[in-house]
Amino acid sequence: MQALHMNKGNGDTSYAKNSTVQSKIISVGKRVMQEAILKMIYSNAVDLESMGIADLGCSSGPNTLSVISEIMDTVEAANHRLGRRLVSEFRVFLNDLYSNDFNEVFMSLPAFYNRLKEEKGIGFGSVFVSGVPGSFYVRLFPTNSLHFVHSSSSLHWLSQVPAGLDSKALKCVNKGKLFISKSSPQIVMDAYSLQFRNDFSLFIRSRSQELVPGGRLVLSFLGRKSADATTQDSCYHWELLAQAIMSLAREGRIEEEKVDSFNAPYYAPCTEEIKEEIQKEGSFTIDGLEAFEIDWDGGVVTDIHTPQGKQLVGQRVAKTIRAVVESMLESHFGIEPDVMDELFIRYADIVGTHLSQSEPSTSIW
Repeated sequence: MQALHMNKGNGDTSYAKNSTVQSKIISVGKRVMQEAILKMIYSNAVDLESMGIADLGCSSGPNTLSVISEIMDTVEAANHRLGRRLVSEFRVFLNDLYSNDFNEVFMSLPAFYNRLKEEKGIGFGSVFVSGVPGSFYVRLFPTNSLHFVHSSSSLHWLSQVPAGLDSKALKCVNKGKLFISKSSPQIVMDAYSLQFRNDFSLFIRSRSQELVPGGRLVLSFLGRKSADATTQDSCYHWELLAQAIMSLAREGRIEEEKVDSFNAPYYAPCTEEIKEEIQKEGSFTIDGLEAFEIDWDGGVVTDIHTPQGKQLVGQRVAKTIRAVVESMLESHFGIEPDVMDELFIRYADIVGTHLSQSEPSTSIW
């Protein structure tokens, strides 16, 4: 909770400049989000005069308010179809961890409000936007205060390193790795799966108390196709990052002991794990569960089989990953800026070579 945040600001390595993949995920999930909102509206089971909306894991940058804009567009379209105004005010809550760049989010609000006035007119309704810092694995909002909850590219982050893996007895059990891999012992895979199940159950239980009866929850996060947690689509980006870090460790620029003790607080679940926890908790019914694939470089068309194409794709992926994980690496390893730069130069080379041979993508659920 203290170490994880996306890279702040608007610089070359910032999340704001390197979140195309996350934007694609939001775009692909747009249809599902619209359907969920319209089902809620047309059911007539929910009083929407003052609509409570939460975006959990909002981060910062251009993606943050784009989701809120899409939700409002969907409600406005429903207004026109029904010939009446359903919502007189929107209560919007943007949530992320305490170290998130909320300053950047708040600085973007004046332009957001102005755009709403220009596009919707003064009769659209009042919009109140608030920041809510804290972990979404606990209660964040009053009982029955929300109508729609959205979370994208966030729930694959665990609340902590899997319980037990940071103990002295197991600290180096996943030697030379940052996450689950083919060489990981079963105890590592079990610890990760259990941590996800516990966290996801807490998330679902918390939202069930905060949402009004008939409210909707739309989630998109990284997942995997197979029940096998060691498959490439689940862990290959961590595996390649470990290779880059170990190359620096062999040169004495990073302590190898710290590599052995690092366990990423991340997990990409399979369909069965998601369904089981939702059904076991019992507060929600599943309207739909879909999987789609996203290219790690954001889907920019590039000939990966040319030296230049391989380099460009590797660099794009490295910037995307760096914008997300740099805060954790800096906290755990104490990496100096020049070493961090070298790490992701090497990572880009490794990724480019890997993708030119296999061209994998990642699954999103």
